[in-house]
Order: sequence, then C-alpha cells, then structure tokens
Amino acid sequence: MTGKATPHTERENRKTQNLKLKQKAQAILSFLGKYLQEKKLITPEDLQKAEAYQNRIGGRLGNILTRIGALSEDALLNVLSELLGISILDSQNIPADSQIFRETMKQSGFDPEWWTDQEVLVWEDSDRQICCIARDPLNDSLGELLERAFPNRETAFFLARSFDLERVFDALSRSGTAAAVSGDKEIHQLRELAEEAPVIEFVNNLLSQAYDQRASDVHIEPGEHIMEVRFRIDGVLYSRFSLPISRFPAISSRIKLISDIDIAERRLPQDGRLGLRLSGESVDMRVSTVPGVHGESVVLRLLPKESRKFSLDTLGLETDNYNILNQWIKEPHGIILVTGPTGSGKSTTLYATLEAVNDRKKKIITVEDPVEYHLEGITQIQTHSEIGYTFARALRSILRQDPDVILIGEIRDKETAEIAIQASLTGHLVLSTLHTNDAVSAFTRLIDMGIEPFLVATPIRAVMAQRLIRRLCPICAESVMPIPDIQDITKKIIPKALENKEARWQNPVGCPECQGIGYKGREGIYEMVTVTPEMQHFILSGKSANDMRELVKKQNCRSLREDGLLKAWKGVTSVEEVLRVTAE
Repeated sequence: MTGKATPHTERENRKTQNLKLKQKAQAILSFLGKYLQEKKLITPEDLQKAEAYQNRIGGRLGNILTRIGALSEDALLNVLSELLGISILDSQNIPADSQIFRETMKQSGFDPEWWTDQEVLVWEDSDRQICCIARDPLNDSLGELLERAFPNRETAFFLARSFDLERVFDALSRSGTAAAVSGDKEIHQLRELAEEAPVIEFVNNLLSQAYDQRASDVHIEPGEHIMEVRFRIDGVLYSRFSLPISRFPAISSRIKLISDIDIAERRLPQDGRLGLRLSGESVDMRVSTVPGVHGESVVLRLLPKESRKFSLDTLGLETDNYNILNQWIKEPHGIILVTGPTGSGKSTTLYATLEAVNDRKKKIITVEDPVEYHLEGITQIQTHSEIGYTFARALRSILRQDPDVILIGEIRDKETAEIAIQASLTGHLVLSTLHTNDAVSAFTRLIDMGIEPFLVATPIRAVMAQRLIRRLCPICAESVMPIPDIQDITKKIIPKALENKEARWQNPVGCPECQGIGYKGREGIYEMVTVTPEMQHFILSGKSANDMRELVKKQNCRSLREDGLLKAWKGVTSVEEVLRVTAE
C-alpha cells in the first residue's frame, strides 16, 4: 500500500538526512588537508603551516588555508561542494531583500539577532522549502538546529562565498563599523578593526578571487551609501559586488596596514606595496589611495611574482610583423620606439624584445619606474624621482657601464630624449616607449618636446604602435558574418600566406569558462613603421602627421585597425572588439 508520507516518517527521513550530513562533515574535517594535497591544490608545506597555525589558535583548516593564501575561497568551496554534495549559490540566487530572511527567522521562534550571531542565514523559497547557508558549512549541528527551528519542514543546505554572506549580514544587522570608528580613538580603533579575523579573511578572499579571475587591478570605490568593488579583467572593468559603506573603513584600513600606508592620513594620495600569497602563488601588489568626496578610492595592481616567460612568439604578431620586428632588433645601434596608451602592453613587448636579443654576449641595462618583472641576465635599475634619481640621471651613469642594449622605461621629457639619442648615436641599441596614439605621432611628439628634427630622423630606426584586444573564448564563440564593408576592407589586407584560408568571423557569447564575458585573455595588434629615407625626408622637411600617415599607407604598413580586423577574420577576436579598441 502506498500513500503520502506521514509527519512521523518525514521527521525520520530528515533525521537520517541530517545524520548523514553530520557524518560527512566529521569525515571531511578529518581528511580535508590530505585530500586538498592529493588534488594538488596545496603543497605539503602549506598543510604543515596551516596545521601548526590551527594547533596554536584553533579554527577550521580550510579557513586557515585561505587566510594564509595557500588556497582560494572558490577552490575550497568547489571541494566542499563535491564532498558534501551541496550546491554553491551565486549572489543572484540569494535573496536581495533582507526582509525575506527576517520573516523566516521570526517563523523559527528564535530572535533574528540570534541567527546572525550564529552566522547562519535561513529563508523560505518559492516552494516553501527552508534554505540555509552558514559561515561554517561543516558545523555538524546545523541539521539539528534547523530541525528544532522548523519541524516538519523540508530543508536544503547550500554553500556561498563570504562576500555574499557579508552583504546579507550587514543588511540584517545595520550596525556597521562606521559607528565604531569615531571620536578621539578613531585611528586606534581602525587598527583594531583591521586586525580582526573577519576583516583579514574578507580582504584575503577578495584578492584571491581577483587573482583567480585574472584581474590586473582591483578597484574599491566608496559612495554615499555603498562601496563598490570592481575588477579589471582583460582591460575592462567589471562590477563584482557592493557592500554598505559602513564596511569601508575596516577594509581600507586593512589594505593600508598591510601595504605600509599611513592609516591616519586620508587627505593626501598615498602609494604602497605588499607581497601576498594568493591561491598558492606569490603576488606583488602596488596600492594607490586617492581622497574622494565619500572617502578614499583604493586601487590595487596585481603583479604575479612567479617567473614569467617573455617571448616574441606570444605577443600575437602576424608572421610579416614578426619578421619585421626581428630585423629591427638586429640593428647594432639606433632607437626603436613602442608607442601606445597606458595598459597597452608596451612593457611586455619590450621585455620580450630584450629576451630575444639576450644571447649572453651583450650587456643589457634597463632604467624603469617601476621595475615590474625581474629578468635574468639583465641589469635592471629602479628610478627614484623623490630623491632626484630620474631617468636622465640614471642614463648618464649607465653609459659608463659599457652597455650594448639600453631599455628606457619611458621617454618623458626633453632631457631623457636627448640622452637616449646620444646613446644611440654612440653605438648603442636603445629601446623605449612613448605615449602617442599611433606610430607616426612619435616623430611629431619628440619635435614638440624640443628635439631638433635631424636628431629625430637620424637615430630612430623604427616605431611600433600597439593596443591590446580581448581574445574570444574558444568554448562559446559562435560564427557570424560581418557587414559587407568590413569584409571588403579585410580582403584588401590579407597577406599572401593566408589567401587560401577561409574566414572565421566569430562573436562572443559567454559561458562559465569565461565567466559569462565571452572573452578570455588578450593579445596585441600592431602598426609597424620603419624609418625609410623617405620618412627621414618627411621629418626633416617638417611634414605633418597626416602626410606621414599617407606615406605609411603607400608603404603597405597595416594600421592598428587593419591588423585588428585581420585577427577578427582569423577568429581570434570579434569585429566589435576591434572597433572598440581602435575607435577613430
């Protein structure tokens, strides 16, 4: 005989389910460390360090591993989800209205503040099921707690990221940190807040998530009522989450504290630097704070410390441009300039060029501000303008170091430009960058600095302008046919080596692999201009930049947009991305 389950059998089923969850949680606690090690998510040294930390002050092993930077929160949640058989809820699947939580908590018979003290969130979904997420998902008493609070109700457990938990707890409590940091003891209390375990864990998880998502920068921006956190991924800013403004003082103070920035100073811009372990890897960070109307804007630049391979093969150069660059760097002397705005990959191109010329038979010296990556076999010098050690002063000293190749991080003024020209005329190959929109503008920019035209025309061998475009995600990109005008333009610039190949125009879609963006990773597009005798004549005779561009077109040099459209034709990127980056 079959029929509907009685309340008694439902309770028995829940008790059995809760017992299994409790047993799973206890089992996981006993072998989690070894399991993470077997999965190669942590090293034996990480586990040893975390266990020593746990024996000294207590706490969950997983939380300790994320706190010391050995493991990211996302990686830990994925493992717990697999072992517990519990889904991870994204922010959009957690109720945004705090009243939903309050009403469910009241139904339980317990005070809502009691639930927040236990750091447990419960709410009723559309199917009248009681949903639960907790700060400590391995708390083996969770099942018993829900059984007492909601007898005869179906329950479901979920996992969630700390950011989403913080958002809800803040909305429920509304007793933020702003009230705790006032009066004469404000700075002292800010320091105390910055040392609290939840704040430390929050900042570590924030930075780990940014690193896991390949973010180059983290922006923490205070507003009138909320603070917003945004990640720059592949050159584009994406909003990740927001929190009540009351959370901002503790978070900004924590970042200031670990980056050796003065917590008390909030009226002037400050810069700092720190090193952390994120997801098991060492990462350098540059921190910048700037005072705004609602508080200090905090920006962190992430710079992985791990040895990075720089190679011309990975820059995204088309075969013809690759061959041109290889010819340029074989010049015994002269200046090669790389131009483009901030964040266009100029430093990466120069580092890859240095690796290509570094045959251990040449003395290579760089002058940079700052030195972002360390290269073996190359002398790298950091300038310090605050003590008068500028690019120009550093260049004068290195000319006595018998260099063959000199890299100048950036030509910023007339004095630096003159020394670079002097070095090139005395038998050195000089590589440097300049902030211009295209290649030919480099010549007029130097003349505007006060350099004589003959000193621009004679030593400069070549100029390369570049931008970075986002690559389409290979998993979800879909085929598309662009408008006829785009097809016609591209047909005219296809190199002979590619004439027999078919076009692979594609558009972005978005999938879990690319976090719904449709793009994953970046590569360069380039405009390569060799300084020919004709170009030298144009520079000496004071021709305009437009006249120089016409000459470059006659010499069959692809513009930035044309090089980008060639990549779109090959299916590397989309036409929309090319037009966005090369807007005219």
